[in-house]
Amino acid sequence: MTLFDVYPLNNITILKAQGSYVWDEHNTQYLDMYGGHAVISIGHTQPHWVQRIEDQLHKIAFYSNSIQIPIQQELATKLGNVSGKTDYQLFLVNSGAEANENALKLASFYTGRKKIIAFSKGFHGRTSLAVAATDNPSIIAPVNETSNVDFLPFNDADALQEYFNQHGNDVAAVIIEGIQGVGGINVAHDTFLQLIRSLCNQYGAVYIADSVQCGYGRSGKFFAHDYAGVSADIYTMAKGMGNGFPIGGILIAPHIKPKYGMLGTTFGGNHLACAAALAVLEVIEQDQLIEAALQNGNYLISRLQATTGIANVRGRGLMIGFDVPDDIKDLRKTLLQQYHIFTGEAKPNTIRLLPSLAVSKAQIDVFVDTLQKAIAALKL
Repeated sequence: MTLFDVYPLNNITILKAQGSYVWDEHNTQYLDMYGGHAVISIGHTQPHWVQRIEDQLHKIAFYSNSIQIPIQQELATKLGNVSGKTDYQLFLVNSGAEANENALKLASFYTGRKKIIAFSKGFHGRTSLAVAATDNPSIIAPVNETSNVDFLPFNDADALQEYFNQHGNDVAAVIIEGIQGVGGINVAHDTFLQLIRSLCNQYGAVYIADSVQCGYGRSGKFFAHDYAGVSADIYTMAKGMGNGFPIGGILIAPHIKPKYGMLGTTFGGNHLACAAALAVLEVIEQDQLIEAALQNGNYLISRLQATTGIANVRGRGLMIGFDVPDDIKDLRKTLLQQYHIFTGEAKPNTIRLLPSLAVSKAQIDVFVDTLQKAIAALKL
């Protein structure tokens, strides 16, 4: 049997990791400025996280949601306290796509409506409804196509207002990333998110804050949407939630009431996943990683803005992007192959930086100094 070949792979095998570093089969050390798509929130193999999982593994790893699982409530309480959403409800799942799928479904249950507003360059996952709300036709299979999702220009207040003027009573939900990740690190304007909140209030629609990549402190606030000073009806989470252990969830405002059977999952909220997620929150809180993300992110942005040869530096906290001109289009490949630094990308020409929230200022300096060296070498 062979693997189903859908990923273009770098010829690198990572065998161990610690903090913001990983090592390959030749024991070559790499600086990780990407964290596996923003998954590594507190650092690779963080000791408290490892111990939490190991301790839980010796007790029980899994049983179904047909029984009381106290660690789920422990996670909900801690998550409410750290995020500030103490009056919200938590539904646990396994991934970001599953979180968005359930959020959209719940919005339709709550409103009795079908229409979803999504935005240009938005990415919400690869399951049926989540991918239908993703602005990438190449990954939408015919069976996923639906007339129930309409795409509007990102950050275009006039287009959003006009759509609601014409179709507001049909809208079940507006789904938006606080900072678009796959789309290229595009930051939602605070005034745009405020308008979404106002229009959802006016027309009885549900505001879904996709925080799968931009949540969990990455932006310098717990949710990137928090910068706008408004609350969403549903927040979706995953990636950094488990620091590499698969877990996702949705935070649901108190006015949306549950009933038996409306949502369900087999593996969501299992004992082991909850232990991993609790460890993440405990480390974030104890090490003040949200504040660290803000301070170190501002420092990284300032150093990038002073770097000659790149353009349009943008982002918040440790969710940062910049554009690479054509004359150094191989910059990301060069950083990886010659200088042993992992970064991410967004097509066609953006480098994405999503390091651990625990990345140090010294490591940031190493990255920027090496980046400048790589740019100079490519321009020769």
